[in-house]
Amino acid sequence: MTLDELERLAAEERAAQRKTACWLHVCTAASCLSAGAAEVKQALEQELAERGMLNFCKVKGVGCMGLCSAGPLVAAQPEGFLYGRVTPDDAPDITRSLVEGRPLRRLAVPGDLPFFRRQFKIVLENAGRVDPERLEDYVAAGGYASLLKVLNEMTPQDVIREVTASGLRGRGGAGYPTGLKWSTVAKSQDREKYVVCNADEGDPGAFMDRAVLESDPHRVLEGMAIAAYATGARHGYIYVRAEYPLAVARLRAAIRQAERAGLLGNRIAGTPFSFHVEVRLGAGAFVCGEETALMASIEGRRGTPRPRPPYPAESGLWGHSTLINNVETLANVPVILREGGEWYARIGTPNSKGTKVFALAGRVLHTGLIEVPMGISLREIIFEIGGGVPEGRRFKAVQTGGPSGGCIPEEYLDTPVDYESLSALGSMMGSGGLIVMDDSTCMVDLARFFLEFSKGESCGKCVPCRVGTAHLYDLLDRILRGESDGAALAMLEELSDLLRHTSLCGLGQSAPNPVLSTLRHFRHEYEAHLEGRCVAGACRTGERR
Repeated sequence: MTLDELERLAAEERAAQRKTACWLHVCTAASCLSAGAAEVKQALEQELAERGMLNFCKVKGVGCMGLCSAGPLVAAQPEGFLYGRVTPDDAPDITRSLVEGRPLRRLAVPGDLPFFRRQFKIVLENAGRVDPERLEDYVAAGGYASLLKVLNEMTPQDVIREVTASGLRGRGGAGYPTGLKWSTVAKSQDREKYVVCNADEGDPGAFMDRAVLESDPHRVLEGMAIAAYATGARHGYIYVRAEYPLAVARLRAAIRQAERAGLLGNRIAGTPFSFHVEVRLGAGAFVCGEETALMASIEGRRGTPRPRPPYPAESGLWGHSTLINNVETLANVPVILREGGEWYARIGTPNSKGTKVFALAGRVLHTGLIEVPMGISLREIIFEIGGGVPEGRRFKAVQTGGPSGGCIPEEYLDTPVDYESLSALGSMMGSGGLIVMDDSTCMVDLARFFLEFSKGESCGKCVPCRVGTAHLYDLLDRILRGESDGAALAMLEELSDLLRHTSLCGLGQSAPNPVLSTLRHFRHEYEAHLEGRCVAGACRTGERR
């Protein structure tokens, strides 16, 4: 498909969509499907057919609309009505309201909620708008235009300059400059290079990558193709966990569609550039989110990490130069090439450019998927976008960065969300999980929960992680059961320091973070447990939970 053909297809699809006066967008991401969205979609289609309204209104399955706590969600366009907690029985009332031209108030979700108003969508700009199972819908929204622009108008060096100018940093957690990583792979003289999309999202409470893949799979493929052109790669892999069957199915369908349209495969858009993409399924091992373990798994070996250097850019898949970026990083790329690196760099903070997608979960009124500019405060996210803590409880802490991150207490709620600020508090950005806790949470028990996860997910290759996480867990367990004395806290800190500095990979190095951050900010809760009481009233000392 040439640039002219792409523009013609986009124009034809937009014209066809304009012939329908009304669209009902039904969220068909995993969270809404689990609440019955497929049945809602079927009921709406049936109701429109029975009323003879199919020439007036059509139903479209779309990706995540964000407000997962109110799913299943249905949006009436162009009216802009949004309905939450919709059931199949609501289909007659919804279609009747379309005829009458007024919203159905009993299901209406206010459109001016800060949850929607305070967001800035780049990665999620198509989520809830396009049908993730139709290439034509993505093209009508401007999809693949950046790829064809790059192939026809830019050199690989031009592309890397734009990505570097944007200030985009890796959204997988470490925040490494994307342009620098791309340029390292591009400079390699290796004749065989690879691009890998890391979609092995394993943090408890995190669903950012899953939602992007389910909502806008072509966007990720386009970002991968641009990265491959810039670095000289011809083959790519998307490593996604098998627990995401909907994301896997939509990815595979998107790859087939793009290949048929000549947007992936040999001689893309009639140019000399070829790029082939394959999906590789992970078995759910958390450690395979670490890039060297991920590559071992793709190669068919046991997914365990290896020491670095050499880094993947020098020696990655099968010993060849390999670029690894996560889903969100790659999903930013088409917009950066469309709008320009300088445009992107104006968003966010001087050191943390652009936006960040978060999975907002836990004890907060509005849970779901959000995208906000870097530099926004934790207070704004939790109390404005999230609507605050429900049931009259008090906010206690927010866990950022999943099991590798840390807990941040109320006194630091005005901290800007960027890489450096979170790290200074003993936490981290991570891939984007935000778990809110109220005053009913015992922070010692929470630390034990995350340690239990890390202990179970350790690959066992290195002694500090294999043995150290188990000892940390046992120490926390004894404290919670009232079987330790004051020396236990010093032992926790000493053992945590040992893990951080001697473990082979990021799993072991970051596993003590929840312990250290809760010790730093909630030490009085540990001391109370040593005295046989739980500050939160959540634990019964002397009993194993």
